[in-house]
Amino acid sequence: MDSPDKIPSLLTPQFKSSRRSGAWMLLSEFCWHLLHFVVYMVHKVSHIVDTFQFYLISRGLLRKYNILQVKKLRHLAIVFDSEEAHQTSKVGELMRYLSSVGVKHLSLYDMEGVLKRSNEMELVLKSVGDSSVTSHLEADANPSTAFIDKEKMELELLSFSDGKEGVAKAASFLYSKYLTDVDISGHQIEPRFTEADVDSALRSLGCGGPEPDLLLVVGPARCPLGFPAWRMRYTEIVHVGPLRSLKYGAIVKAIYDFSKKHQNYGS
Repeated sequence: MDSPDKIPSLLTPQFKSSRRSGAWMLLSEFCWHLLHFVVYMVHKVSHIVDTFQFYLISRGLLRKYNILQVKKLRHLAIVFDSEEAHQTSKVGELMRYLSSVGVKHLSLYDMEGVLKRSNEMELVLKSVGDSSVTSHLEADANPSTAFIDKEKMELELLSFSDGKEGVAKAASFLYSKYLTDVDISGHQIEPRFTEADVDSALRSLGCGGPEPDLLLVVGPARCPLGFPAWRMRYTEIVHVGPLRSLKYGAIVKAIYDFSKKHQNYGS
């Protein structure tokens, strides 16, 4: 049996190893919390700077933002979180502002189709278009389109179903068009679909539409929330925050920054 004076010497390596392991755990935990704190502070400072800049832009104190060149912005799309889309009055205010700055084509999208089904949208369209609205907002319309003073802005309302149903209808259209083709000997011709065929099918079914140059995401999410992917091949995507606290300076800055960019589309 070991004597009592040998016990500390036998436990010393394990004890030292345990202490080192505990120290490393404390250090790694400290570094982890420090990293989180740094990221949090950078985010908060960036948010404060952006909010202050948006305020200055809204007040017209930053002169370069006072005149927007919207000619390059042929089509603007706005993606709303479905909760945000229920704020119809604020959506109307945003539409009025975009119409006033010269946006020609506007698409509004929310996943659940809140805007398409809203009875208040007709009133909003009339208020935006000064009662000169030709409305096409039937429940079965796909997609829904309205013209707000045709010299000013064309409006399109979209939902997640437009994407899913669009693909299904395009597949059915291509099936009926190509799978019934036969050659001279009476054998069925194997179909070969190209991207152009799919794009043509989507457009012929009213599910194509122009591709947005700029897409603004309104709400907590920082993703397009199911906006039809085939219409975003070269789209610039910008998150502008929740609708309830949206600053028009954020919209102005997004449009201004887009107007100053040069897009390379490849060969």
